[in-house]
Amino acid sequence: MTKISGTTRVFAILADPIHHVQTPQAVNEVFQAEKLDAAMIPIHVKQEHLQRLVDGLRGIQNLDGFVVTVPHKRAMAALCDQLTPAAARIGAVNVVRRTAAGALLGGMLDGEGFVAGLRSQGLEVTGRRIYIAGAGGAASAIFHAVAQAGASHVTVANRTSSKADELVSRMRQAFPAVSMSVGTPDAGGHDIVVNATSLGMHAGDALPLDPGSLDRGQTVAEIIMQPEQTPLLAEAKRRGCRIQYGAPMLRCQLELMTGFMRQ
Repeated sequence: MTKISGTTRVFAILADPIHHVQTPQAVNEVFQAEKLDAAMIPIHVKQEHLQRLVDGLRGIQNLDGFVVTVPHKRAMAALCDQLTPAAARIGAVNVVRRTAAGALLGGMLDGEGFVAGLRSQGLEVTGRRIYIAGAGGAASAIFHAVAQAGASHVTVANRTSSKADELVSRMRQAFPAVSMSVGTPDAGGHDIVVNATSLGMHAGDALPLDPGSLDRGQTVAEIIMQPEQTPLLAEAKRRGCRIQYGAPMLRCQLELMTGFMRQ
């Protein structure tokens, strides 16, 4: 573990709940390997206290930045002073760089990390039909990234269909050449199926889609890190699908995050 001193640069991760996050351990291992005087800490903050916390973080002179995860990604976008073009289009933030003056620049790397994670396992999204369960911050980022990478079609399915409609409408403006649609719990006819919801993180969660629509020609991917094998992945594996754990996405995001915060 990195030795903490008065010269240590501080990073944080904001979440609710926080017990499941693996980012601090992974980031601190990178800091230690690179012999950097820096450390990341987890901060458990409820939604109603987020703005107050962020106001306080602005004044911490040895804070260089922080990661934002469920359920704060959309709310954080409104609390930043400036957004990267991708974060502005997606409407959510998962990484924030704090300037020396206390200004906050928000970026969104979930989608880039997800696509890079697939590619690290020999999976390509270019020319593929992609099904995304969810319409929140992570789903929006993944939609943006796979469309940018040249997916042939993107389907979004969400329990609240109006959110899926809004996401598709927003992405059509950014990627008019990409075919896209609002779907149902039926994930059939797609090459890569993505759970971009938090369903599967807690015992007793419903599945995010109809498992009966899965077949052995598909890859089923998770963004959840803990548990590693969610009920959806277990069901997909049982049906002969190729599965993709959440860990490759995290590993690829780490490189993107550390680069973003050092700029």
